[in-house]
Amino acid sequence: MKQLFYICFTLLLVSNIWAQSNEIPLPSQAQLSWHETERIMFVHFGMATWQAREYDNHTTDLSTVNPRKLNTDQWCEVAKSWGAKMIIFVAKHTGGFCWWQTETSDYGVKEIPWRNGKGDVMKDLSKSCKKYGLALGVYIYPGDDNWGAGIGSGGICEDPSKQEAYNKIFRQQLTEVLSRYGKISEVWFDGNCKIPVSDILEKYAKDAVVFQGSDASLRWVGNEDGVAPYPNWYTLSTKDLKTGVATALASTQEGDAYAPVEIDVPLLKNKGHKWFWAPNTDSIILTTSQLMKLYYNSVGRGSNLLLNSTPDTNGLIPQSHVKAYKDFGKEIDKRFSKAKKGNLLFEGNTFTLNFKKTEKINHIVLQEDLSKGQLIQSFEIYYNDNGVKRLLTKGLSVGSKRIIYFDDILTNQIFLTTTKTRENKTPKLDIKAFYVTTDLDDLRNKDNKIKEQSISYWEQESFNPESFTDIKLDLTKYVNSIGEYILSFSPIAYDYSSGKSWGLEFKDIQLEIYGASHPELIEQINPWEFKITRSQQTLDEFKTIFKAKIKNNGANSTGEIKIKRISY
Repeated sequence: MKQLFYICFTLLLVSNIWAQSNEIPLPSQAQLSWHETERIMFVHFGMATWQAREYDNHTTDLSTVNPRKLNTDQWCEVAKSWGAKMIIFVAKHTGGFCWWQTETSDYGVKEIPWRNGKGDVMKDLSKSCKKYGLALGVYIYPGDDNWGAGIGSGGICEDPSKQEAYNKIFRQQLTEVLSRYGKISEVWFDGNCKIPVSDILEKYAKDAVVFQGSDASLRWVGNEDGVAPYPNWYTLSTKDLKTGVATALASTQEGDAYAPVEIDVPLLKNKGHKWFWAPNTDSIILTTSQLMKLYYNSVGRGSNLLLNSTPDTNGLIPQSHVKAYKDFGKEIDKRFSKAKKGNLLFEGNTFTLNFKKTEKINHIVLQEDLSKGQLIQSFEIYYNDNGVKRLLTKGLSVGSKRIIYFDDILTNQIFLTTTKTRENKTPKLDIKAFYVTTDLDDLRNKDNKIKEQSISYWEQESFNPESFTDIKLDLTKYVNSIGEYILSFSPIAYDYSSGKSWGLEFKDIQLEIYGASHPELIEQINPWEFKITRSQQTLDEFKTIFKAKIKNNGANSTGEIKIKRISY
């Protein structure tokens, strides 16, 4: 009898351990609220603004710093114009200049003539955000050049004898910005935070998400190009999250910790890259078309877009920038404010969207209810084509939003089947359909072909550094007319802490087209791009297949494989 008891007890213990190890990580309320914001405006404003630099070199005469027209209401109006629901303000960048009233430093707003040294941008902005219904976040750099804790230090001083004193300074600064200005919804530790601040975050920012650091609940995507990975998994291992510097590279669909990635990108990125304002930079403002591409590649892949703004030395966002944000917001609304009317039903593992009449559509927008975790791991979408159920597309992650774009179809029904879910759980899902017309070229090229398409992806385990891995890509539906195409392997995140750049090595490259191998129709134009030429029409049954052997010859990376038609 006693032996039976021990057997039952052991089985119960093992089953509990198994259940715990397979427990689906759930987002906090702060993370759920963060997902709902979708668009966030960054505000970079500091001494680098007066120096026309990216980093403060401490050459500015503080007696000349007087942004007389500074108006945080204007910042909020700009944020609202493109649909942002939060502003994250850079209260202290790497140079250490503090935009709030503090006795922890003699390098800050009280040392400049603006408002006779009594100004407080954090205070102004907190009032404006409340007035305009915006959430407020704060970027406070854990390091400080004045203490020898520069870029990438995480707050660790070069001189160890200064560390204890600086820890007290930074902890006081963090306490001030988190405790004085009402609710803070996001705390940004750029590059990591190695100073112990868990107790401060618990006391003053319990309802905030934290970007990087050992207390992180958000991750950096791994690039500043406005591109989220696809698939976009919100989970990773707790071990990776606790490093404080985990990026999209660490994502895994079976992770035990929940921390989505955020997409930070400057507005000044059209053949340039600037986080702070500088004169004569209007030429590098992203166009509406470029901004829409960012939107599809960030929000449309289930991440939040953190788009930067750069007030000038007057303290205002320049009018040329204001127009760019406003046009961006108008274009988003034009495309996605009016969904086709339909009734969404669910049975088994299939969601059916029934339209009231036959509709022309070219976009589907999916939104997963994340309150029970990120459950959908793969899906298929079909449509009714005059009584025939045809496959439209297949996908992997959904998350907070997945925007799918395709050639125009006419249908009265859309069917989405979940083919794999985490722990076989039943997800909740919203499906909307749209017909988008636009004069912009972000979606289609001059030949009315879809401009660029993502056809596959790789994760950090995909390619071995020790041996080559065979890959095979079916390009038939992409290389479907006479012309030239670029097949590219584009990184999204890589292990930058390794000190190595990312890289892939290819060999035995083959292209099968017209029913045979044609090496003359494929050319490697740089280490990770290939030009494919289709010079004649062919029968539909002849597939276009790309084959190669690939191995990793650099830092671990994750990325996507894309194709676009360029010319004939």
